Amino acid sequence: MRAFVLSSTFAGAALAAANGPYAQCGGNGWAGESTCVDGYTCTFSNDWYSQCLPGSAPAPAPAPTTSAPTTTMVTSTKTTAAGAPTSTSSGKFKWFGINQSVAEFGEKNLPGVWGKDFYFPRMRLSLQGYNAFRVAFLMERLVPDKLTASANAGYLANLTHTVDTITKAGAYAILDSHNYGRYYGNVITDASQFKAYYATLAGAFKGNEKVVFDTNNEWHDVDQQVVLDMNQAAIDAIRAAGATSQYIFAEGNSWTGAWHWNTTNDNLKALKDPQDKLVYEMHQYLDADGSGTSDVCVSGEIGVQRVVGATEWLRANGKKGIIGEYAGGANSQCEAAVKGMLDHMLANTDVWMGAIWWAGGPWWADYIYSFEPPSGTGYKYYNSILKAYAP
Repeated sequence: MRAFVLSSTFAGAALAAANGPYAQCGGNGWAGESTCVDGYTCTFSNDWYSQCLPGSAPAPAPAPTTSAPTTTMVTSTKTTAAGAPTSTSSGKFKWFGINQSVAEFGEKNLPGVWGKDFYFPRMRLSLQGYNAFRVAFLMERLVPDKLTASANAGYLANLTHTVDTITKAGAYAILDSHNYGRYYGNVITDASQFKAYYATLAGAFKGNEKVVFDTNNEWHDVDQQVVLDMNQAAIDAIRAAGATSQYIFAEGNSWTGAWHWNTTNDNLKALKDPQDKLVYEMHQYLDADGSGTSDVCVSGEIGVQRVVGATEWLRANGKKGIIGEYAGGANSQCEAAVKGMLDHMLANTDVWMGAIWWAGGPWWADYIYSFEPPSGTGYKYYNSILKAYAP
Protein backbone atom coordinates (compact mmCIF):
# COMPACT_ATOMS: atom_id res chain seq x y z
CA MET A 1 0.00 0.00 0.00
CA ARG A 2 1.21 3.51 -0.75
CA ALA A 3 2.49 5.03 2.46
CA PHE A 4 1.24 8.60 2.21
CA VAL A 5 -1.87 10.58 3.06
CA LEU A 6 -4.23 12.15 0.55
CA SER A 7 -3.02 15.53 -0.67
CA SER A 8 -5.16 18.59 -0.09
CA THR A 9 -5.28 18.82 -3.88
CA PHE A 10 -8.15 16.35 -3.89
CA ALA A 11 -10.11 18.20 -1.23
CA GLY A 12 -10.63 21.05 -3.69
CA ALA A 13 -12.56 19.10 -6.30
CA ALA A 14 -15.63 21.22 -5.70
CA LEU A 15 -13.64 24.26 -6.87
CA ALA A 16 -13.10 22.67 -10.31
CA ALA A 17 -9.34 22.84 -9.87
CA ALA A 18 -7.03 20.72 -11.98
CA ASN A 19 -6.92 17.07 -11.00
CA GLY A 20 -4.14 15.99 -8.68
CA PRO A 21 -1.51 13.27 -9.24
CA TYR A 22 -2.96 9.92 -10.37
CA ALA A 23 -6.57 11.17 -10.35
CA GLN A 24 -9.05 10.23 -13.07
CA CYS A 25 -9.29 12.90 -15.79
CA GLY A 26 -11.30 11.30 -18.60
CA GLY A 27 -13.07 8.32 -20.10
CA ASN A 28 -16.54 7.47 -21.40
CA GLY A 29 -19.10 9.01 -19.09
CA TRP A 30 -16.54 11.15 -17.24
CA ALA A 31 -18.05 14.54 -16.31
CA GLY A 32 -15.22 15.87 -14.15
CA GLU A 33 -12.22 18.07 -14.80
CA SER A 34 -9.98 16.94 -17.68
CA THR A 35 -6.81 18.88 -16.82
CA CYS A 36 -4.04 17.93 -14.39
CA VAL A 37 -1.80 19.85 -12.01
CA ASP A 38 1.61 20.96 -13.24
CA GLY A 39 3.95 18.08 -13.99
CA TYR A 40 1.11 15.64 -14.75
CA THR A 41 -0.67 14.87 -18.01
CA CYS A 42 -4.09 13.37 -18.64
CA THR A 43 -3.02 10.03 -20.11
CA PHE A 44 -5.26 7.52 -21.89
CA SER A 45 -5.43 4.09 -20.26
CA ASN A 46 -8.57 2.64 -21.83
CA ASP A 47 -11.88 3.83 -23.26
CA TRP A 48 -13.29 4.13 -19.78
CA TYR A 49 -10.33 5.57 -17.94
CA SER A 50 -7.73 8.32 -18.39
CA GLN A 51 -5.48 9.36 -15.51
CA CYS A 52 -3.12 12.16 -14.43
CA LEU A 53 0.35 10.62 -14.76
CA PRO A 54 3.80 12.22 -14.38
CA GLY A 55 4.96 13.99 -17.54
CA SER A 56 4.42 17.17 -19.47
CA ALA A 57 3.72 15.94 -23.01
CA PRO A 58 0.17 14.63 -23.58
CA ALA A 59 -0.19 11.07 -24.83
CA PRO A 60 -2.54 10.62 -27.81
CA ALA A 61 -5.82 8.96 -26.89
CA PRO A 62 -7.78 6.83 -29.34
CA ALA A 63 -11.32 7.94 -29.99
CA PRO A 64 -13.52 6.40 -27.28
CA THR A 65 -16.11 3.80 -28.10
CA THR A 66 -19.76 4.32 -27.21
CA SER A 67 -20.36 1.01 -25.46
CA ALA A 68 -18.79 -0.74 -22.51
CA PRO A 69 -15.96 -3.21 -23.13
CA THR A 70 -17.34 -6.67 -23.82
CA THR A 71 -14.87 -8.17 -21.33
CA THR A 72 -17.03 -6.84 -18.48
CA MET A 73 -20.28 -8.36 -19.71
CA VAL A 74 -19.59 -12.06 -20.14
CA THR A 75 -18.78 -15.02 -17.95
CA SER A 76 -16.96 -17.46 -20.17
CA THR A 77 -16.13 -16.89 -23.85
CA LYS A 78 -15.44 -13.25 -24.75
CA THR A 79 -14.12 -10.93 -27.41
CA THR A 80 -11.94 -8.03 -26.26
CA ALA A 81 -10.94 -4.81 -27.96
CA ALA A 82 -10.38 -4.90 -31.71
CA GLY A 83 -7.43 -7.07 -32.66
CA ALA A 84 -7.23 -8.93 -29.33
CA PRO A 85 -7.65 -12.70 -29.36
CA THR A 86 -10.76 -14.42 -28.12
CA SER A 87 -10.27 -16.80 -25.20
CA THR A 88 -12.19 -18.77 -22.63
CA SER A 89 -12.35 -18.11 -18.90
CA SER A 90 -12.41 -20.90 -16.35
CA GLY A 91 -14.46 -18.70 -14.02
CA LYS A 92 -12.27 -19.74 -11.09
CA PHE A 93 -9.24 -18.11 -9.48
CA LYS A 94 -6.07 -20.04 -8.67
CA TRP A 95 -5.27 -17.78 -5.70
CA PHE A 96 -7.62 -15.78 -3.52
CA GLY A 97 -6.83 -14.55 -0.06
CA ILE A 98 -5.57 -11.91 2.36
CA ASN A 99 -2.34 -10.00 2.88
CA GLN A 100 -0.75 -10.60 6.27
CA SER A 101 0.96 -7.48 7.56
CA VAL A 102 2.90 -6.47 10.66
CA ALA A 103 6.42 -7.91 10.24
CA GLU A 104 7.19 -4.86 8.07
CA PHE A 105 5.94 -2.36 10.68
CA GLY A 106 8.34 0.05 12.39
CA GLU A 107 10.46 0.53 9.28
CA LYS A 108 11.95 3.71 10.78
CA ASN A 109 13.35 1.65 13.65
CA LEU A 110 15.84 -0.85 12.29
CA PRO A 111 16.38 -3.55 13.20
CA GLY A 112 13.62 -2.82 15.71
CA VAL A 113 12.31 -4.68 18.73
CA TRP A 114 10.11 -7.77 18.46
CA GLY A 115 6.70 -7.08 19.98
CA LYS A 116 7.24 -3.31 19.99
CA ASP A 117 8.22 -2.23 16.49
CA PHE A 118 7.13 -5.32 14.56
CA TYR A 119 5.49 -8.68 15.01
CA PHE A 120 4.43 -11.63 12.87
CA PRO A 121 0.81 -12.42 11.94
CA ARG A 122 -1.07 -15.00 13.99
CA MET A 123 -2.71 -16.48 10.88
CA ARG A 124 -6.27 -16.74 12.12
CA LEU A 125 -7.45 -16.87 8.51
CA SER A 126 -5.61 -19.90 7.19
CA LEU A 127 -8.55 -22.28 7.72
CA GLN A 128 -11.37 -19.98 6.62
CA GLY A 129 -11.55 -20.97 2.97
CA TYR A 130 -8.88 -18.66 1.54
CA ASN A 131 -5.88 -20.24 -0.15
CA ALA A 132 -3.32 -17.44 -0.55
CA PHE A 133 -1.63 -15.22 2.02
CA ARG A 134 0.93 -12.56 1.11
CA VAL A 135 3.30 -12.13 4.04
CA ALA A 136 4.98 -8.71 4.27
CA PHE A 137 8.44 -8.36 5.83
CA LEU A 138 11.49 -6.10 5.56
CA MET A 139 14.67 -6.89 3.67
CA GLU A 140 16.73 -4.95 6.24
CA ARG A 141 15.57 -7.27 9.01
CA LEU A 142 16.06 -10.45 7.02
CA VAL A 143 19.54 -9.51 5.75
CA PRO A 144 20.85 -6.62 7.90
CA ASP A 145 23.49 -4.07 6.87
CA LYS A 146 24.06 -5.21 3.28
CA LEU A 147 22.20 -7.18 0.64
CA THR A 148 24.99 -9.73 0.42
CA ALA A 149 24.75 -10.57 4.14
CA SER A 150 23.53 -13.85 5.58
CA ALA A 151 19.99 -14.08 6.91
CA ASN A 152 19.28 -13.02 10.48
CA ALA A 153 18.50 -16.33 12.17
CA GLY A 154 15.75 -15.06 14.47
CA TYR A 155 13.83 -13.09 11.87
CA LEU A 156 14.11 -15.93 9.36
CA ALA A 157 12.87 -18.42 11.97
CA ASN A 158 9.76 -16.31 12.64
CA LEU A 159 9.11 -15.82 8.93
CA THR A 160 9.52 -19.56 8.35
CA HIS A 161 7.07 -20.34 11.14
CA THR A 162 4.44 -18.09 9.57
CA VAL A 163 5.05 -19.56 6.11
CA ASP A 164 4.89 -23.13 7.44
CA THR A 165 1.61 -22.38 9.24
CA ILE A 166 0.11 -21.23 5.95
CA THR A 167 1.46 -23.95 3.69
CA LYS A 168 0.82 -26.84 6.08
CA ALA A 169 -2.83 -25.77 6.06
CA GLY A 170 -2.77 -26.27 2.27
CA ALA A 171 -2.59 -22.60 1.26
CA TYR A 172 0.06 -20.61 -0.63
CA ALA A 173 2.44 -18.22 1.14
CA ILE A 174 3.56 -15.25 -0.96
CA LEU A 175 6.88 -13.82 0.28
CA ASP A 176 6.52 -10.05 0.08
CA SER A 177 9.76 -8.10 0.50
CA HIS A 178 7.85 -4.94 1.39
CA ASN A 179 10.54 -2.43 0.44
CA TYR A 180 9.29 -0.33 -2.50
CA GLY A 181 12.43 -1.20 -4.47
CA ARG A 182 14.64 0.31 -1.75
CA TYR A 183 17.11 -0.88 0.87
CA TYR A 184 17.74 1.41 3.85
CA GLY A 185 15.91 4.07 1.87
CA ASN A 186 18.13 3.84 -1.22
CA VAL A 187 16.81 2.69 -4.60
CA ILE A 188 18.25 -0.73 -5.46
CA THR A 189 20.19 -0.57 -8.72
CA ASP A 190 22.95 -3.17 -8.30
CA ALA A 191 21.80 -6.40 -9.96
CA SER A 192 24.53 -8.52 -8.36
CA GLN A 193 23.58 -7.43 -4.84
CA PHE A 194 19.88 -7.90 -5.57
CA LYS A 195 20.66 -11.39 -6.82
CA ALA A 196 22.55 -12.13 -3.60
CA TYR A 197 19.50 -11.18 -1.53
CA TYR A 198 17.14 -13.35 -3.58
CA ALA A 199 19.58 -16.23 -3.52
CA THR A 200 19.42 -16.08 0.28
CA LEU A 201 15.62 -15.85 0.36
CA ALA A 202 15.05 -18.53 -2.27
CA GLY A 203 17.64 -20.81 -0.70
CA ALA A 204 15.66 -20.79 2.54
CA PHE A 205 12.32 -21.69 0.90
CA LYS A 206 13.20 -23.60 -2.26
CA GLY A 207 11.92 -26.87 -0.81
CA ASN A 208 8.39 -25.57 -0.21
CA GLU A 209 6.30 -25.78 -3.39
CA LYS A 210 3.51 -23.71 -1.80
CA VAL A 211 5.79 -20.66 -1.55
CA VAL A 212 5.52 -17.84 -4.11
CA PHE A 213 8.31 -15.26 -4.48
CA ASP A 214 7.28 -11.60 -4.87
CA THR A 215 10.12 -9.63 -6.46
CA ASN A 216 9.55 -6.46 -4.37
CA ASN A 217 6.65 -4.38 -3.19
CA GLU A 218 5.52 -1.33 -5.17
CA TRP A 219 8.46 0.13 -7.03
CA HIS A 220 7.89 3.86 -7.47
CA ASP A 221 9.75 6.89 -8.82
CA VAL A 222 12.43 4.61 -10.27
CA ASP A 223 13.88 4.56 -13.79
CA GLN A 224 11.82 2.09 -15.79
CA GLN A 225 14.89 0.25 -17.07
CA VAL A 226 16.01 -0.29 -13.47
CA VAL A 227 12.65 -1.86 -12.64
CA LEU A 228 13.02 -4.24 -15.58
CA ASP A 229 16.64 -5.10 -14.76
CA MET A 230 16.05 -5.69 -11.04
CA ASN A 231 12.99 -7.86 -11.70
CA GLN A 232 14.99 -9.97 -14.12
CA ALA A 233 17.86 -10.21 -11.62
CA ALA A 234 15.45 -11.47 -8.95
CA ILE A 235 13.96 -14.07 -11.31
CA ASP A 236 17.41 -15.29 -12.36
CA ALA A 237 18.62 -15.54 -8.75
CA ILE A 238 15.55 -17.41 -7.53
CA ARG A 239 15.85 -20.01 -10.26
CA ALA A 240 19.63 -20.32 -9.87
CA ALA A 241 19.16 -20.96 -6.13
CA GLY A 242 17.18 -24.11 -6.95
CA ALA A 243 13.66 -22.74 -6.48
CA THR A 244 12.43 -24.05 -9.82
CA SER A 245 8.92 -25.25 -9.03
CA GLN A 246 7.52 -22.10 -7.40
CA TYR A 247 5.72 -19.20 -9.00
CA ILE A 248 7.28 -15.73 -9.11
CA PHE A 249 5.24 -12.51 -8.93
CA ALA A 250 6.88 -9.51 -10.65
CA GLU A 251 5.81 -6.02 -9.57
CA GLY A 252 6.06 -2.83 -11.58
CA ASN A 253 6.80 0.85 -11.22
CA SER A 254 4.42 3.63 -10.13
CA TRP A 255 3.22 1.62 -7.12
CA THR A 256 2.54 -1.33 -9.50
CA GLY A 257 -0.89 0.18 -10.23
CA ALA A 258 -3.17 -1.79 -12.54
CA TRP A 259 -4.92 1.41 -13.66
CA HIS A 260 -1.92 2.66 -15.62
CA TRP A 261 0.05 -0.56 -16.09
CA ASN A 262 -0.32 -0.53 -19.87
CA THR A 263 1.15 2.97 -20.13
CA THR A 264 3.79 2.72 -17.36
CA ASN A 265 5.10 -0.84 -17.23
CA ASP A 266 4.84 -2.01 -20.82
CA ASN A 267 8.58 -2.82 -20.96
CA LEU A 268 8.14 -5.52 -18.30
CA LYS A 269 6.66 -7.78 -20.99
CA ALA A 270 10.32 -8.52 -21.78
CA LEU A 271 10.86 -10.41 -18.50
CA LYS A 272 11.85 -14.06 -18.97
CA ASP A 273 11.35 -17.02 -16.64
CA PRO A 274 12.85 -20.34 -17.77
CA GLN A 275 10.19 -22.18 -15.75
CA ASP A 276 7.32 -20.20 -17.31
CA LYS A 277 5.77 -19.50 -13.91
CA LEU A 278 5.93 -15.72 -13.98
CA VAL A 279 2.85 -13.74 -12.93
CA TYR A 280 2.57 -9.94 -13.06
CA GLU A 281 1.46 -8.54 -9.71
CA MET A 282 -0.56 -5.33 -9.81
CA HIS A 283 -2.24 -3.39 -7.01
CA GLN A 284 -5.48 -1.48 -7.24
CA TYR A 285 -7.27 0.71 -4.73
CA LEU A 286 -10.54 2.42 -5.52
CA ASP A 287 -10.32 5.79 -3.79
CA ALA A 288 -9.67 9.07 -5.63
CA ASP A 289 -5.88 8.84 -5.97
CA GLY A 290 -5.62 5.06 -5.72
CA SER A 291 -3.49 5.23 -2.58
CA GLY A 292 -5.82 3.19 -0.37
CA THR A 293 -6.03 5.91 2.27
CA SER A 294 -9.77 6.58 2.06
CA ASP A 295 -12.87 4.42 2.52
CA VAL A 296 -14.67 6.44 -0.17
CA CYS A 297 -14.67 4.77 -3.60
CA VAL A 298 -14.94 6.98 -6.69
CA SER A 299 -17.99 5.10 -8.00
CA GLY A 300 -19.57 1.68 -8.06
CA GLU A 301 -17.98 1.06 -11.46
CA ILE A 302 -14.46 2.23 -10.67
CA GLY A 303 -13.12 -1.28 -10.02
CA VAL A 304 -13.80 -2.47 -13.56
CA GLN A 305 -12.69 0.83 -15.07
CA ARG A 306 -9.31 0.68 -13.35
CA VAL A 307 -8.38 -2.86 -14.36
CA VAL A 308 -9.79 -3.32 -17.86
CA GLY A 309 -6.71 -1.77 -19.49
CA ALA A 310 -4.49 -4.23 -17.62
CA THR A 311 -6.74 -7.09 -18.76
CA GLU A 312 -6.19 -6.08 -22.35
CA TRP A 313 -2.41 -5.70 -21.81
CA LEU A 314 -2.11 -9.16 -20.26
CA ARG A 315 -4.05 -10.81 -23.07
CA ALA A 316 -2.30 -8.92 -25.85
CA ASN A 317 1.10 -9.98 -24.48
CA GLY A 318 0.22 -13.55 -23.49
CA LYS A 319 0.83 -12.87 -19.77
CA LYS A 320 -0.83 -13.78 -16.47
CA GLY A 321 -1.68 -11.33 -13.71
CA ILE A 322 -2.84 -11.06 -10.12
CA ILE A 323 -4.10 -8.17 -8.02
CA GLY A 324 -1.76 -8.44 -5.04
CA GLU A 325 -3.41 -5.61 -3.08
CA TYR A 326 -6.90 -4.16 -3.25
CA ALA A 327 -9.55 -3.01 -0.79
CA GLY A 328 -12.62 -0.86 -0.40
CA GLY A 329 -14.46 0.89 2.39
CA ALA A 330 -17.21 -0.78 4.38
CA ASN A 331 -20.07 0.77 2.41
CA SER A 332 -22.37 -0.13 -0.47
CA GLN A 333 -20.61 1.92 -3.15
CA CYS A 334 -17.23 0.33 -2.43
CA GLU A 335 -18.87 -3.09 -2.22
CA ALA A 336 -20.24 -2.59 -5.74
CA ALA A 337 -16.81 -1.45 -6.97
CA VAL A 338 -14.98 -4.39 -5.36
CA LYS A 339 -17.47 -6.94 -6.64
CA GLY A 340 -17.46 -5.37 -10.09
CA MET A 341 -13.68 -5.66 -10.30
CA LEU A 342 -13.63 -9.25 -9.06
CA ASP A 343 -16.49 -10.25 -11.36
CA HIS A 344 -14.60 -8.77 -14.31
CA MET A 345 -11.49 -10.72 -13.32
CA LEU A 346 -13.50 -13.95 -12.98
CA ALA A 347 -14.80 -13.39 -16.48
CA ASN A 348 -11.17 -13.15 -17.61
CA THR A 349 -9.38 -15.89 -15.68
CA ASP A 350 -7.46 -16.80 -18.79
CA VAL A 351 -5.27 -13.83 -17.77
CA TRP A 352 -6.21 -13.07 -14.14
CA MET A 353 -5.15 -15.66 -11.57
CA GLY A 354 -6.52 -14.13 -8.40
CA ALA A 355 -6.63 -11.29 -5.88
CA ILE A 356 -5.30 -10.65 -2.36
CA TRP A 357 -7.06 -8.20 0.02
CA TRP A 358 -5.05 -5.62 1.97
CA ALA A 359 -4.74 -6.44 4.87
CA GLY A 360 -4.90 -8.70 7.90
CA GLY A 361 -2.59 -8.64 10.89
CA PRO A 362 -2.85 -8.24 14.67
CA TRP A 363 -1.92 -4.54 14.95
CA TRP A 364 -4.36 -2.93 12.52
CA ALA A 365 -6.86 -1.90 15.22
CA ASP A 366 -9.58 0.29 13.60
CA TYR A 367 -7.86 0.55 10.19
CA ILE A 368 -10.51 1.09 7.49
CA TYR A 369 -9.64 -2.12 5.59
CA SER A 370 -8.53 -4.36 8.47
CA PHE A 371 -9.23 -8.02 7.79
CA GLU A 372 -8.15 -9.27 11.19
CA PRO A 373 -10.77 -11.50 12.86
CA PRO A 374 -13.03 -11.10 14.65
CA SER A 375 -13.56 -7.34 14.68
CA GLY A 376 -11.59 -5.83 11.77
CA THR A 377 -13.68 -3.35 9.78
CA GLY A 378 -12.98 -5.03 6.45
CA TYR A 379 -13.36 -8.51 7.90
CA LYS A 380 -16.79 -7.87 9.38
CA TYR A 381 -18.13 -6.26 6.19
CA TYR A 382 -16.41 -8.24 3.43
CA ASN A 383 -15.57 -11.73 4.73
CA SER A 384 -18.82 -13.34 3.63
CA ILE A 385 -18.68 -11.44 0.31
CA LEU A 386 -15.13 -12.42 -0.56
CA LYS A 387 -15.51 -16.07 0.38
CA ALA A 388 -17.79 -16.49 -2.61
CA TYR A 389 -14.74 -15.84 -4.84
CA ALA A 390 -12.39 -18.32 -3.12
CA PRO A 391 -11.32 -21.30 -5.25
